[in-house]
Amino acid sequence: MAQPPPSLMDKIVSLCKRRGFIFQASEIYGGIANTYDYGPLGVELKRRVKDAWWSRVVTQRKDVVGLDSAILQNPRVWEVSGHVGGFADPLIDCKVCKARFRADKLEDARCPDKPSKKPGEHHCELTEPRSFNLMFKTNVGPVEETGNTVYLRPETAQGIFLNFLNVMQSARLKPPFGIAQIGKSFRNEITPGNFVFRMLEFEQAEMEYFVPPDENDRWYDYWRQERLQWYVDLGIDPDKLRLREHEKDELSHYSTATADVEYEYPFGWGELEGIACRTDFDLKAHSEASGTDLIYFDPQTRERYTPYVIEPAGGIDRMALTFLIDAYDEEELEKENGEKEIRVVLRFHPRIAPTTVGVFPLVKKDGMPEKAAELEEELRIAGFTTFYDEKGAIGRRYRRQDEVGTPYCVTVDGDTLSGGVVTVRERDSMEQTTVKVADLRAHLEGALRNWKRPERVAPAGA
Repeated sequence: MAQPPPSLMDKIVSLCKRRGFIFQASEIYGGIANTYDYGPLGVELKRRVKDAWWSRVVTQRKDVVGLDSAILQNPRVWEVSGHVGGFADPLIDCKVCKARFRADKLEDARCPDKPSKKPGEHHCELTEPRSFNLMFKTNVGPVEETGNTVYLRPETAQGIFLNFLNVMQSARLKPPFGIAQIGKSFRNEITPGNFVFRMLEFEQAEMEYFVPPDENDRWYDYWRQERLQWYVDLGIDPDKLRLREHEKDELSHYSTATADVEYEYPFGWGELEGIACRTDFDLKAHSEASGTDLIYFDPQTRERYTPYVIEPAGGIDRMALTFLIDAYDEEELEKENGEKEIRVVLRFHPRIAPTTVGVFPLVKKDGMPEKAAELEEELRIAGFTTFYDEKGAIGRRYRRQDEVGTPYCVTVDGDTLSGGVVTVRERDSMEQTTVKVADLRAHLEGALRNWKRPERVAPAGA
């Protein structure tokens, strides 16, 4: 019986391992569920996503500053925030296969026994749902005692609330203003798979925007649109994005309104980022529990109030996965002999692409490798992320860079040595342009700055 063609997600997972984006953690020991390691290209992709987020949310604004709070906080923080008592998933165990499933995600789950089916469809013996806290516990000190228990943070937001006064006073800020941070969070949850969409440890990008209570609705509308637009500006297909308002029964206990930026993944619509109205819940809760007034006092109006908070929050890993999925394309090309071939290409926005410029000598002789290496070093020192390659036919080198999303390739040939020109090949159109070496940096900077998302059809298996 013929095997079905691989799905788009299968292709993404295969490409990520083959090309050094993402590997299964502890793979040589059989791995560990829902944990992954980022390879050389994956690290660069994540770094660029973080840089793009930080630039848009913090650097380009005068009303937002940064923070890097500790992963381990006083355990009272999580009691007061409601995480110890209410941060839980309903779980079901199978007494036969010993697997554990989220009760609210049974439709997405699969029994590990073969043939794999939904829980309860064959020999499963399922327990009743029970509540399972999602926080990881650990101990401070050499002896495990109850009084030494601390938690790995399940979100970065609480560190921001704890430092509200410190940041406001030291940075001389007044509402409306924001405090942002990117950092690791940990949730001991059962995931439905889907690669790095949901993991046990992940990087969050969160910003708490503190506003006067009567300005809450205006800023909520602003940040909903602003965060959606960021993805469009970085090349995500706008037809695969939407804003979805939460129903009342979906809202967290502290929220009066929440909207998700959702993306249409190969496995369906899913949350990419959330924008929540957290009201004054967190600041008031920590004020009452700690005895420290986390309020804003306006010296001009003599007004004292607890700010409301708008929170845009998303996972960097999920953002990176979304950029990967959205960039993936397959293009059918015809060879000179009339045969067909499939070109796999990641059409990343240049700001997201792990490598900006590939530099190649046409052949390994006549001084071309030396000149290409010299150009690669000059571009790297100038701030481009580069990759030098002299192995194999030039067409194969182009294909390798297409597959990892490099926007431009520069080829050194005989005309470079005799006439001072190089060939610049553009990833999306495959068009080639002759450029003077003296003008190369300016040409690349202009091309990167003026990049537009190309029109394309969905790849097979999407």
